[in-house]
Amino acid sequence: MFASSSFNLSNPNLRTTLAASNSIIPESPNPRTLSLHTQLDTAHEPDSDSDNQAPKFKGSPQLKRWSRARAIRSGRKLDRSTHRSQALQLDRQIQLIESAELEPANAAGAGADADTDAAASSSKSIYMISDGTGWTAEHSVGAALGQFEHCLVDRGCPVQTHLFSGIDDVEPLMEIVKQAAKEGAMVVYTLADPSMAEAAKQACKLWGLPSTDILGPITEAIASHLRVSPSGLPRGAPGRNIPLSDEYFRRIEAIEFTIKQDDGALPQNLHKADIILAGVSRTGKTPLSIYLAQKGYKVANVPIVMGVDLPKTLFQVDPEKVFGLTINPLVLQTIRRARAKTLGFTTEVGNINYSEMSYVRRELEFAGRIFSQNPVWPVIGKHI
Repeated sequence: MFASSSFNLSNPNLRTTLAASNSIIPESPNPRTLSLHTQLDTAHEPDSDSDNQAPKFKGSPQLKRWSRARAIRSGRKLDRSTHRSQALQLDRQIQLIESAELEPANAAGAGADADTDAAASSSKSIYMISDGTGWTAEHSVGAALGQFEHCLVDRGCPVQTHLFSGIDDVEPLMEIVKQAAKEGAMVVYTLADPSMAEAAKQACKLWGLPSTDILGPITEAIASHLRVSPSGLPRGAPGRNIPLSDEYFRRIEAIEFTIKQDDGALPQNLHKADIILAGVSRTGKTPLSIYLAQKGYKVANVPIVMGVDLPKTLFQVDPEKVFGLTINPLVLQTIRRARAKTLGFTTEVGNINYSEMSYVRRELEFAGRIFSQNPVWPVIGKHI
């Protein structure tokens, strides 16, 4: 994490900079605005002979370390596409691979990995900057990207998003904007402090970056409607006392229940669940369960394994609670291989290769027969 920095007004160089920009900065400037103008005024301006040249930057090791740590925690890599992107790329070759044997399929998979790497290097980047968790920025960008599925699915316009959360000081903000300029990225931000939002706007303008303030316009509109000034404090900032509601405690209870019911545990409690997810291994049961739990739903998930009977209580509960999860076999194979590689395991389970296409298909067909025998269960192919 970046350390906050302050500027010493006794520094003669700083006084010179402030004097030069006296027509812009008021007599008693906001400290954040002062930091912004100090950094912008001391930024390197291109010479008149090199106006057409792109600005050059020296990479910030601090920013790289911080971004790498955040990417690891979020399960993403900044310079490679996600496993989902790899799966989407492989999905384009379904017809070819379905008619091939295992070795040609493996060769096609290796070629797809190379194609995915090439697509990642040519993709557009979107930097999301937040002074909180970044939830609002991520979901807003995700909703907007949903309008371009026709282009994203076939990799016609690959996009990589990078989230920078907890940015509450001008110095790290400037580092991120400079890095965005180096990559030619778009910048979107949710900064509650108006001076920080203005700093982001001016910095993006300086470096010629497209930028969007997600939080500012709606905050101003609500303030005008209510005729009340906003606090300008991030949601988790000290001094903001948000009362704990009944809904909050319901969510906590739902999350605790869902964790205890993961992977078929405690089948005797299935009747207490609001939602029950059933599917073969690696169809996204646990991530979807946790996501729904954060919305306040008590969720249980039950794995479907060939040769293992499903718990009797699954067929005794209200069938409208049960949802079947399915997935494209090629995508499932890719996920299983990636999972085994991440854990450092071989794909062999006993005498069965659980990521082998023939085994994957048999498992999905087995699950499909169970779903057919229970037609009330909705079967969905979308998951986290």
